[in-house]
Amino acid sequence: MQSSSRPSSRHQQLTRLAGTVLQPGFVGTTVPDWVRRAIADGLTSVVLFGRNIVDPEQVARLTAQLRAENRDLIIAIDEEAGDVTRLEAWTGASRPGNLALGAVDDIDLTESVARDIGRELHAAGISLNYAPSADVNSNPLNPVIGARSFGARTDVVSRHTAAWVRGLQSAGVAACAKHFPGHGDTAVDSHHGLPQVSASAEEIAATALPPFVAAMEAGVRVVMTAHLLAPAYDPELPATLSPRILVDLLRGELGFDGLVVTDGIEMSAVTARYGIDGATVRAVTGGADAVCVGGEHAGEATFHQLTEALVGAVLDGTLPEARICEAAARVAEFAAWSGSRMRAVAADDAASDIGLVAARRALRVRTEQGRESVLPLVGAPHVVELSPTMNLAVDGQTPWGVAAPLSDLLPGTTSVRLTEADLAESGELSDLADLPDRPDRSGLPDLLERKVLDPAAERSLVVVVRDAARHDWMSAAMNRLLGSRPDAVVVEMGVPNGTAPGAVHLITHGATRVSGLAAAEFLAGRR
Repeated sequence: MQSSSRPSSRHQQLTRLAGTVLQPGFVGTTVPDWVRRAIADGLTSVVLFGRNIVDPEQVARLTAQLRAENRDLIIAIDEEAGDVTRLEAWTGASRPGNLALGAVDDIDLTESVARDIGRELHAAGISLNYAPSADVNSNPLNPVIGARSFGARTDVVSRHTAAWVRGLQSAGVAACAKHFPGHGDTAVDSHHGLPQVSASAEEIAATALPPFVAAMEAGVRVVMTAHLLAPAYDPELPATLSPRILVDLLRGELGFDGLVVTDGIEMSAVTARYGIDGATVRAVTGGADAVCVGGEHAGEATFHQLTEALVGAVLDGTLPEARICEAAARVAEFAAWSGSRMRAVAADDAASDIGLVAARRALRVRTEQGRESVLPLVGAPHVVELSPTMNLAVDGQTPWGVAAPLSDLLPGTTSVRLTEADLAESGELSDLADLPDRPDRSGLPDLLERKVLDPAAERSLVVVVRDAARHDWMSAAMNRLLGSRPDAVVVEMGVPNGTAPGAVHLITHGATRVSGLAAAEFLAGRR
């Protein structure tokens, strides 16, 4: 006689289906026991984050341990390269990101860089990459896309999205076009709130959708949803939860028949209103096949919580059983395809110098008339790096900047990194906005004078910014320093805003390690 405390066979079947549609993250650099048990019970996907990575050899051991449980296990990662890197989170990316590739506008280069990333992921045993970003960054103040986009023009983003997909998948790793239906025309970070796209359906179709169509034509097998409201399609539900967007638009109008995966389901854009359980259930009900979770809520408890939420939703009729069966079947089909694809493509060495080649080609320089003698720098400079708070897609611990590579090229280089919090703590943040620009040091906040101008008194001054146009404090600090040091060099490592202050102005189109190295080489006259 069956014990009443044991789950029924129906409950076990639904639990297995629920485990199939979840793509959880976990903590640690080896496989936790709960993940092994979950794979045995039907878990078909896991996601790796920077916390799971020490070096390529360790990642390869980790993925081998996972595949020993299921050789077709989907092992995903968010490796855009550029500013968003997981494999190189502790060293800085060795390849420039999308904005740099779009600035060069050479699709062969983009395809080669993506293939290089694919080779590294393939060697590490990773089968799905949540990249590329197919978003058209049409809002220059976008707080979460920015340099992750190939640019602000639909045609540029479309052709480079397709090239990136072809390059990555040629190395045996599946690509994922994100964030559908396009996160570029937003002004809110979906990690913290719900962005809204106010464009009409016709405008979205003309500007935001073409890169996703290009990705599909290039053979992309996965599309990631965006946590945003697009009232032109659905005035109530965010795209991740909306059948109008995922079923009617993506599958119906655009004809996509691959895997639909959510952006991190724990993000506030969807959990603030629905909770993590409700967002998960609504996403699968609305047409998503796989639910990414574990960026912030990683571990066995969350996995079981969401599994039970999905099972309960089927049992109470909220989630049709046919829908979760359809989703699980798509996940299983993709797992078989991606596993066989990885085994069919031979391992290949990465092209070690292509990242630096691309970063050098992406560098743009403007020199103010009469200031040509400023470069190359004579002697070791003083560098001030004005650092913004990173959004959660970017690991805030990832090294970036110009000071470190410049120190290697010009020994004796000194530097300081300042944040908005530093100026606020000193009580001088309001001074930047309240005091008029002056051609001298009168009225200059004491912190900038002590940390920047005094050490640079007998040296060249290099001011490094990152998305200055989006940060009023950064623009004000930069302008204040240039008022006192008009001979200063400015390096913009984010999205340029059309102006080019400074005696010499460099634009790297991203803040990767190789972007900083390319800028340092130029400043030191080494290229």
